[in-house]
Amino acid sequence: MSQPDEPGYQNGFGNEFATEALPGALPSGRNSPQRCPYGLYAEQFSGTAFTAPRHTNRRSWLYRIRPSVTHRPFQRLEHARIDEAPSDMPTSPDQLRWDPLPLPSQPTDFIAGLVPMAGNGSPEAHSGCAIYLYAANQSMRERFFYDADGELLIVPQLGSLDIDTELGRLRVEPQEIAVIPRGLRFRVRLNSGAVRGYICENFGTALRLPDLGVIGSNGLANARDFLTPRAHYEDRDGQCELIGKFLGRLWTASMDHSPLDVVAWHGNCAPYKYDLRLFNAMGSISYDHPDPSIFTVLHSPSEIPGTGNIDLVIFPPRWLTMENTFRPPWFHRNVANEFMGLISGVYDAKSTGFAPGGASLHNCMSGHGPDAATFDKATAADTSIPTHITDTMAFMFETRLVIKPTRGALQGVPALQADYMSNWLELKKHFDPSRP
Repeated sequence: MSQPDEPGYQNGFGNEFATEALPGALPSGRNSPQRCPYGLYAEQFSGTAFTAPRHTNRRSWLYRIRPSVTHRPFQRLEHARIDEAPSDMPTSPDQLRWDPLPLPSQPTDFIAGLVPMAGNGSPEAHSGCAIYLYAANQSMRERFFYDADGELLIVPQLGSLDIDTELGRLRVEPQEIAVIPRGLRFRVRLNSGAVRGYICENFGTALRLPDLGVIGSNGLANARDFLTPRAHYEDRDGQCELIGKFLGRLWTASMDHSPLDVVAWHGNCAPYKYDLRLFNAMGSISYDHPDPSIFTVLHSPSEIPGTGNIDLVIFPPRWLTMENTFRPPWFHRNVANEFMGLISGVYDAKSTGFAPGGASLHNCMSGHGPDAATFDKATAADTSIPTHITDTMAFMFETRLVIKPTRGALQGVPALQADYMSNWLELKKHFDPSRP
């Protein structure tokens, strides 16, 4: 038995949610009563240490048909790409850029279609991240997945995903993101055709909304625009495969039922989605423009105050109104390490070569900025006229730790662009000491 209805959602980020798919399935006033309604089992799902401060503590109580421990022993599951650790080759300071990942020609589901691109830190130390591209053309059906190494930030670029989780269903399309908590079981179904996108696996502290500081009480991503699913369950017997990621490797176990059997739940450790088009972009109305941190959607703090383990930054449609200044992102070097992707349109600092579905990597202190064509256009622009940037949605995974490419990213698919550096070699010398 299952529920065929469309996904239902609750608004808010980090709320103490309470939802049930059957009336009275959620016990009133007790977390784990001696006997749960409908003969359900109570199970706590903890995303933080039990003793984490109240404002950062994440946990949910689940009321399910069978507890999650009911599966056969795990066996190693070979995955040619997942098994590949970040490259043991020396990490070059060169700027890198890749073409979009080709769509698969053979039946490929979400797990089979994962391509590790880069990473840092360690899931054992709960610090750092791994970055993937994905491309798939087949639903997971009787396969289910969970990641014990980190929470998953999913950024679709082509095609929408139906993500069926233990706590409910998310439908996520390009220009939206989804976050799946560490350890939560889920299945990815495709609506139509092939899909492609990006994933950041966050080994560190769970993502949260950044503090607004001097911006004040409003701006950037609003908590009310985040959507968490309502309870939705499957009561279905039959052979299923449970795939787990643990310490960088995949493991498989058989089950005799669907693990998506949570009938009711309450708490704040839950999957969610967010529409990037709702981001309230802030900017300068005089000269210059703020640092890219002004475009932060989500933030995973590190033990160093003001330094992120992972930040999700976007460059959305917006107005440029500053006068007598260089409007695109300037040339810069910084201590952060930046992996960029393009969801749609054209990124305003790159005129060619950075295609939707593509990616770039600029590591610590590697210079980067607009290409020659963008520089020439920007320096000749009439800055008394506002510019409305409309056809674009780019993003950046930014981290304090150096991002090391995998061997596959350097030598395989997707294709590494050998001519990326030519974007800046075409910049001309304009210096003339006789003309201030």
